[in-house]
Amino acid sequence: MRRPLLAVTLVLVGLGLGATLLRDQVPFSGAQTGQTTQTQPSTTPPGEAGARLQNELNTIDIVRRYEPGLVYISTEQEVVSQNPLGYLYGQGGQTQVQQGVGSGFFVNEQGDILTNYHVVAGEGGQGSATRISIRVMNREQSVPARIIGLAPQYDLALIRPQGLDQSLIKPIPLGDSDSLRVGQKAVAMGAPFGLDFSVTEGIVSSTARQIPIGFSASGEGITQKAIQTDAAINPGNSGGPLLDSGGRVIGINTQILSPAGAATGVGQSAGVGFAIPINSARSLLPRLQQANGGVVGPPRLGITAGLIVQGPDRAIPVGLSALSSEGKQQLGLPATGLVVGSVQPGSPAADAGLRGGTVQAFQGGRVAVGGDVIVSADGEPVDALEDLQAVLIDKKQGDSVNLRVARGGQTRTVKVTLDASSFQ
Repeated sequence: MRRPLLAVTLVLVGLGLGATLLRDQVPFSGAQTGQTTQTQPSTTPPGEAGARLQNELNTIDIVRRYEPGLVYISTEQEVVSQNPLGYLYGQGGQTQVQQGVGSGFFVNEQGDILTNYHVVAGEGGQGSATRISIRVMNREQSVPARIIGLAPQYDLALIRPQGLDQSLIKPIPLGDSDSLRVGQKAVAMGAPFGLDFSVTEGIVSSTARQIPIGFSASGEGITQKAIQTDAAINPGNSGGPLLDSGGRVIGINTQILSPAGAATGVGQSAGVGFAIPINSARSLLPRLQQANGGVVGPPRLGITAGLIVQGPDRAIPVGLSALSSEGKQQLGLPATGLVVGSVQPGSPAADAGLRGGTVQAFQGGRVAVGGDVIVSADGEPVDALEDLQAVLIDKKQGDSVNLRVARGGQTRTVKVTLDASSFQ
C-alpha cells in the first residue's frame, strides 16, 4: 500500500513546485488610474533567466549536432512455442516471431554501433536475435545489421549495418566518464517505448553506483560501477547514449529503478536511471572489434568453479552459501567462498599456485574438495563467480588481484597477475 501513497506524494510535490515557479514569473504591477506604478522586486536571482536560456541553447546545439549519430534498433527473434495438446493431434511446435526495439550510436567512421547486449540478445538472453535492423534519423528505410562482438557480462554489444550509405554514418565523440562530477548535465537519447529519436535532460546523480549489470553463467548480473541520472530513461532507451554538456558520450543507458515496474511488471522512469560508464565500453571496444561475431568476457584467472548444482535446464556454478552448514562442516569447507574446481596449466592462477580439488558428487550437484576456496578478492567478499568477476571486470593486462584463499583450515593471501591469456 505504500507505493501508491509515495506516488501521490511525488505528484503533489511536483505540482506545488510548478505553482511556485509560475508565480515567480508573473510581473506584479499596481498601475491603475490615479495610482503610482509600483514594481515588486523580483525574487529571481540575477542571471537565472539568462542561464536558463543558455542551457536551452546548449541542449538544442547538442541535439542538432549529435542526434544524427543516434540509431534506432529493431530485432526479430523466432521462438518455437509448444502446444500442450499438440501431441494428441500430431502437431509439433509453432514458430512465432518476437519483436524488440532499442537504441545505439555510431562510434567510428566504419559504422560500428555500440548498444546493450540485451537489446540484440536472443531468447532467454542467449546468443543474438534472429534478425537485427537499424534505422538512422530522417530515414524511413531500415537496413540489416550484423553482430561484430558480444559482451553479455558487460551488457554491451557491437553491431555494424550492411548497405548503409557512408554519408549517414555520424559518430558521436566519446567523453571521459572518470572525470564526471555529481550535478553535471546529462542528456539521454533513445527510443523510449519505441518513440524513436527522443531526447530527455537531467543531471548526473551519482558517478559510482554499484548495481548488477549483464548476464552471467548463473543468470545473475555482475555488480559493476554505473552512472546514475535523473534524465528520463524508459524501455527502448537501452543502448542509447548519455551525453554531457559538450555532446560527448559519458555513458550507455542500460537500466532503470522502477517501483511501479516491480508491482506491475512494466517498468517506467522514476527519475532513477543507470548508464554503463563509457570508459568501460571504450576499454572493451578493441576486443569487441576483433571478436568476429563471438563473445568477449571479463578477464580470466584460469579457474573453473568447483561447486555446481543442477538447475531446471542447466548446471549452475554457485558459492558455498548455497550449501547447508552441516554439509560444509562434513567437507571441511568455510562458510562462504568460491570453490576452485580446476586450474588451467600456464594460467595466472596456476602461476600463483592455486589448486583445484577432487570432485565429489552429491544429490543435485557436485563439489571439489581438498583444493582452494577463494573467500575474498582485493578485500571484497567472494561467494560466487560473479563476485570474483566484479573485481576483475575493469582490470587490464599487467594488473594484479590479491586473493584471500582457504585450504585445509588455513588461509593465506595470493597475488595473481593478469597476463595476455586472461583476455583471450
